[in-house]
Amino acid sequence: MSVPDTTVRPVHRRSTTDRFLLWAGRLGWRHAVMWPVVIFAVFPVLFVVSAALNPLGTLSGSRLWPTGASMANAQDLFQNTPFATWYVNSLFFAIGNAAITVLLSALAAYAFSRMRFKGRRVGLIGLLVIQMFPQFLAIVAIYLMFSDLGELYPVIGFDTRWGLLLVYLGGALSINTWLMKGFFDTVPRELDESAQMDGATHAQVFFRIMLPLVTPVLAIVGLLVFVSTINEFLLASVFLRDTGAQTLGLGLYQLVDSQRNANFGMFAVGAVMLSLPTLAVFWFLQRYISEGLTSGAVKG
Repeated sequence: MSVPDTTVRPVHRRSTTDRFLLWAGRLGWRHAVMWPVVIFAVFPVLFVVSAALNPLGTLSGSRLWPTGASMANAQDLFQNTPFATWYVNSLFFAIGNAAITVLLSALAAYAFSRMRFKGRRVGLIGLLVIQMFPQFLAIVAIYLMFSDLGELYPVIGFDTRWGLLLVYLGGALSINTWLMKGFFDTVPRELDESAQMDGATHAQVFFRIMLPLVTPVLAIVGLLVFVSTINEFLLASVFLRDTGAQTLGLGLYQLVDSQRNANFGMFAVGAVMLSLPTLAVFWFLQRYISEGLTSGAVKG
């Protein structure tokens, strides 16, 4: 008959050093990577906000933590420059370009994805080739073209909102049409066919069936076009020569072009104000992106 072993064995507890090494092995490397990235991303934001609140308003006097805080730079920017006009112009171009690009690109993408017509393949290849070349490569040709158009139709000439908006639309439609076309291809054709059998037209299929299903790509395109337009500088500097017709980015550049040290505080205030619409649009559209992704993951 065997006797059960009743020997009490000691419990080995990990020391503080062992627990720290275990934590460092599991999660420490993530923090070692995360904190430098966070510091690298947050430092420019803190520096610009500090410069905006610095009462000195100069580049040489800017510090990461200002010695004092005041709204003097904001008052100078609002009172001594046409800030409101610049801001409204920037919002007009960004919102108008984003809205029209989303609508026209979605219509073109639906046609390329669902319809078969002569020249379809050539059109797709043309869009693919056009998007390989940056728009500023054709800036001389665009300038000469609008010089003639401005004489015939002054409403789309230089120093006009509609003229520059047409230029922005020409550069944004090709790549976004190709992007949306690939997303439209993922929607089953059976949905279109069943709706058409019930008597739905192409317009009804597009607006009532397709658009709700491709909401994520619409939100992404709208966000990308909005951000790129509100931060665009090169084309605006060529087409908008009048001070009252300029965008905020172009106006802020002129503040620091000749007197970089003296007007840096006003420049920082304008940069902070310019970032607010981008944050608002991203905050508004991320809900649609998340809802579209989660709803698309559920089958049934």
